[in-house]
Amino acid sequence: MITITTTEALAEFCARAAKHPYVTVDTEFLRERTYYSKLCLVQMAVPGKAEEDAVLVDPLVEGLSLEPMYELFRNEDVVKVFHAARQDLEIFFVEAGVFPKPLFDTQVAAMVCGFGDQVGYETLVRKIAKEQLDKSSRFTDWSRRPLTDAQKTYAIGDVTHLRGIYEWLAAELNKTGRADWVEQELRVLTHPDTYTIDPPEAWKRVKTRTNSGRFLGIVRELAKFREIYAQSRNIPRNRVMKDDALLELASTKPKNIQELGRSRLLLREARRGDIAEGILKAVADGLACNQDALPKVSDQNKEKLQVNPALADLLRVLLKARCEQEKVAQKLIASAADLDALAAGKRNVQALSGWRAEVFGDDAVRLCEGKLALAAKGQRVEVFEV
Repeated sequence: MITITTTEALAEFCARAAKHPYVTVDTEFLRERTYYSKLCLVQMAVPGKAEEDAVLVDPLVEGLSLEPMYELFRNEDVVKVFHAARQDLEIFFVEAGVFPKPLFDTQVAAMVCGFGDQVGYETLVRKIAKEQLDKSSRFTDWSRRPLTDAQKTYAIGDVTHLRGIYEWLAAELNKTGRADWVEQELRVLTHPDTYTIDPPEAWKRVKTRTNSGRFLGIVRELAKFREIYAQSRNIPRNRVMKDDALLELASTKPKNIQELGRSRLLLREARRGDIAEGILKAVADGLACNQDALPKVSDQNKEKLQVNPALADLLRVLLKARCEQEKVAQKLIASAADLDALAAGKRNVQALSGWRAEVFGDDAVRLCEGKLALAAKGQRVEVFEV
């Protein structure tokens, strides 16, 4: 098992990889104590069975530059294959502003090929590669050196089995004509907005049932402060304050340190110093905000839909029937919220665009308009024209 510890060795492997049609990639990282993920290991493999066809890259070695790998990521003649790529791509985007292109995500492809919702890598290894995966090292500390043999064996398995899985899924997509479906799904993964959190918009990630514009204005300022503070110091946002504490503060509206100290949920270190000052300023800014500048509570997310429950149930049956027929994961087509929106007469849902419309959306609209009907035939549900 080869571990790369120099830029020269990495450049040599990447030059060889550039001669192949694809390279499989995975990472190991830590994020429990930081805002941004700390990259601890990169695994890569090219087609073949020789020892040098799969390598571990140690980014923690002093002096090693990952630029040869990033250059390979920019090479559009080589497909970069990941499984559940989102967190890996976030690391590369934050570290170097680069996205691997072209990209292939075996989790997304497996959903299109009928393996169910968010299928795990271990399942694909078992069902496609016909191998068993040892996951005992999954939650170890990848920042500690030296790595154990068990860690290395686990890590390299995440890219060696991926070769056969990719080849099988790619062939299946070509056979069914669904390669474009996967490409459409992956566009969001290679868009910077997917990984960029704008502090003034961070409040939208905080779940609350309160419709008060003033309350939401304070939530917005507190979430903004938390995001800026966490990003600037590279610490988890929950180390600044957790969501429940943030909502408590938006309700109690402390005006000074004494009132802040009465919080039941705020962490001890947040009751003094820079965090305490930032919280009090955020609350004050939220209270002082002009009425016109407060968050609007009548936005689309807060709009109460007039859902026809019977129609929503029929849409769920139609979705299940279509997905079983087409062998594609239901979650990839439409969410429960999408179905409720359709049953309420909305037509601006994702299920009505692109390939989803072919599989489900077009028929869903016709069902809503009374032009289609459903009938049970044994274990199957059949769809027919009215």
